Amino acid sequence: MRLLAVTLYDTTLRDGSQRAGISYSSQDKVRIAHRLADLGIPYVEGGWPGSNPKDGEFFRLLRERPLRGAKAVAFGSTCRAGNAAESDATLAALLEAGTEAVALFGKSWDYHVTRGLGTTLEENLRMIRESVAYLKRQGREVVYDAEHLFDGFRRNPEYALATLRAAVAGGADWVVLCDTNGGTLPEDAAAVVRRVAAELPGVRLGIHAHDDSGLGVAVTLAAVRAGATMVQGTINGYGERCGNANLCAIIPNLQLKMGIPCLPEDKLRELTAASHFVSEVANLPPWDAQPFVGRNAFAHKAGVHVSALLKDPAMYEHLPPETVGNERRVLVSDVGGRSNLLAAFGDQLSPAEAAALIQQVKERESRGFQYEGAEASVALLTYKGKAPFEVLGVKLMVTGAADGPAESEVAIKLRVGDQIVHTAAEGNGPVHALDQALRKALTEVYPSVSRMQLLDYKVRVLEGSQGTGAVVRVLIESGDGEERWSTVGASSNILEASWQALTDSLAYFLIFREGAGSTAAAD
Repeated sequence: MRLLAVTLYDTTLRDGSQRAGISYSSQDKVRIAHRLADLGIPYVEGGWPGSNPKDGEFFRLLRERPLRGAKAVAFGSTCRAGNAAESDATLAALLEAGTEAVALFGKSWDYHVTRGLGTTLEENLRMIRESVAYLKRQGREVVYDAEHLFDGFRRNPEYALATLRAAVAGGADWVVLCDTNGGTLPEDAAAVVRRVAAELPGVRLGIHAHDDSGLGVAVTLAAVRAGATMVQGTINGYGERCGNANLCAIIPNLQLKMGIPCLPEDKLRELTAASHFVSEVANLPPWDAQPFVGRNAFAHKAGVHVSALLKDPAMYEHLPPETVGNERRVLVSDVGGRSNLLAAFGDQLSPAEAAALIQQVKERESRGFQYEGAEASVALLTYKGKAPFEVLGVKLMVTGAADGPAESEVAIKLRVGDQIVHTAAEGNGPVHALDQALRKALTEVYPSVSRMQLLDYKVRVLEGSQGTGAVVRVLIESGDGEERWSTVGASSNILEASWQALTDSLAYFLIFREGAGSTAAAD
């Protein structure tokens, strides 16, 4: 396997799984591991075999379905104080995992040795040296993680260096300097890396940073400039406490800003998709403001910005979004101008039409609408063709005892082209009943409506001091299996706001996904 100028080492499945709210199954971990290998990351750390059944199962599954182009890594500690490496259970579990490479961590901070492990400084050096040597004799590539190296270096630099020398004496292939508490400043980290490189010439060094000070990426880049050639981190910065150094920011900064290759060139465009894949499997919402790969990383809202963007995107973008697989978004809102509409819909609007429409947007947003998260509703505002349907009447009935479940029924009358469709439907609550009735009526003329799904429904009360008379905003996300879109409604009546968003969603689907609006013809 060819090593690039900086070698990436991913610990999303081990360190990343320690983030609050994440609980991967063994199958989840296998899926992510293969996606990371496909991305071009050469080392994928999978977990701590022997610490829990799930990690043991993961390594068993990986033996059945090995990674292509990447090395799986099992993680564990040095042997215990007083134990021989050959008879230590932790090291035995590492070998049983069957991985080509193993990551072994040991203590670099004298305080951790004496207070945490309760042993002597000399015994800790033996544990490191003999554990590494034993794993090397078993034919494993050993990545030695020097835990708390920077904290240890501040307190007792000579002992911290002695622990690294012990790992080197044992035959470690990599020595990784860990900012385990995430409190080191970039310039201080760089100084330590330079010192270690001078003390251990020819040893391949790595960096493992945490983000407790918000500096995980900065510390990592500073360490690379100082001589580290392995970078450890996680996708989306997942990790314990405030997380680990975020590979989704590290990779493009190294490759595009510092000119240091770390991924195959064609794989960099897959970074955004990989980020979203991991968040989906982790069952966590994507971080919209995440640099490089977030949905808002290249989203433009202010009118002045968008006006400049139309002349040259480089005026307000530090790199083209497609280089990392992302895309540019121009938001329409009350802080934008006609440039926002022209950038998004320039082929459909004249400058005069855009100026008039942005005033309409501003007026509607003053009444509670919000269009920056409802791109489908904005598209409908610009639409000039014939509507695919017209609502002629709606009747809602809610029945049920005060202390029992309510039943909702909606009767609806639509004009669809030359047809009048009259139907009714029941639902699990009034909003569901409205949605069911509208779909039922439209499906008679447009069968493809059955492909559309309501994916999310959000309500926000805009002015709580007005009690039940407050304006509410309803945002609905829908999809057809290929694309997702959002629509918005606003009213002091939550059912009216929901109706606005529902009808917009179906109209968008029929007009922009199915091309049914201009003729209102049957499918």
